Amino acid sequence: MKQRTTLLAVATLMAISLFAQSTPQGGQRRRWMRETFETDTPMVHDPVMAYENGTYYLYATGMGVQLMTSTDRKTWTFQRRGALTEIPAWTHDSVPGFRGHVWAPDVIHYRGRWWMAYSCSTFGRNTSAIGLASSPTLDFRDSVNYRWQDHGALVCSREHRDQWNAIDPNFVLDEQGNPWLTWGSFWDGIQMVRLDPTTMLVAEGEKPVTIARRVALRDTLKAEPNPTSRFAGRNAIEAPFILRHGDYFYLFVSHDYCCRGMKSNYKVVVGRSRKVNGPYVDREGRDMAQGGGVLFIEGDKKDFEATGHSAAYNLATFDSSLPNEDLFICHGYSIPHGGQAILIQRPIRWTADGWPEI
Repeated sequence: MKQRTTLLAVATLMAISLFAQSTPQGGQRRRWMRETFETDTPMVHDPVMAYENGTYYLYATGMGVQLMTSTDRKTWTFQRRGALTEIPAWTHDSVPGFRGHVWAPDVIHYRGRWWMAYSCSTFGRNTSAIGLASSPTLDFRDSVNYRWQDHGALVCSREHRDQWNAIDPNFVLDEQGNPWLTWGSFWDGIQMVRLDPTTMLVAEGEKPVTIARRVALRDTLKAEPNPTSRFAGRNAIEAPFILRHGDYFYLFVSHDYCCRGMKSNYKVVVGRSRKVNGPYVDREGRDMAQGGGVLFIEGDKKDFEATGHSAAYNLATFDSSLPNEDLFICHGYSIPHGGQAILIQRPIRWTADGWPEI
């Protein structure tokens, strides 16, 4: 069934979908509802994008990973069926309280396959895991080839053991085309590790390194108290995404607090490095590992109260038929829609000295 919907209708349908799509523990299959709904104002949290054979795929937080498709990035078709039709049993074992509401995915095409990293967690806790899956195609209508194969956990974090949180993953390729993973939310900030190019799992002997913090370690106790969770601490930084442009890698991260509707004060800052693993510095030369980062986008207090959890792409890297243009996406807490999180898309322009601007 297809029909044009208002934002409010989409919100209602998404709520129904969250109930209808719950996957039983143990990774068992169930019958999925297959209706689709079109909207030009998609509600999303933590969006990322991919492109294959003329179709844009938008993935976001939701039951089994929320999925929308579009041919023009103007009208989006909401797929009531999540991208992951099976939630592996290990996710429930590794993360107590996790029930299939998957956060902040990322996707990349590498060596002939699509790879997805996805977050399993519960709010305000850092007992979390980032899962890994792969598929030959993104086209869920391809009954022969489409299937997200489980490859287990990329990284896991444990409360009282790790000073980082295994959520908000982002794949990035270095100068030689080798894969890395960056991730993180609160605690000791944004982490990075090198992946094995054959398995896409963490390379043998590699350990996470912190590449960005909201505040320098010495100033953590001076930061404002966390209004969302007393467990997560005060290092209000998360959601890394790295875009390569020219001679630099640009690290976008979100500062401050999401998920509070009109009380959200999310914003995105950016720094850059000539090497994928840093150090990343801002326009003033401040190291992002010590609290640096130049403001890139924040709420304008007219259309959006706050903006964050971003991704950035050169469209031509998706497909040579697409324009050689850079695109920034994120979710914004819409003032006209009472603080609902909706998709923002903006072109990136570059200053003469090589810094991105909206």
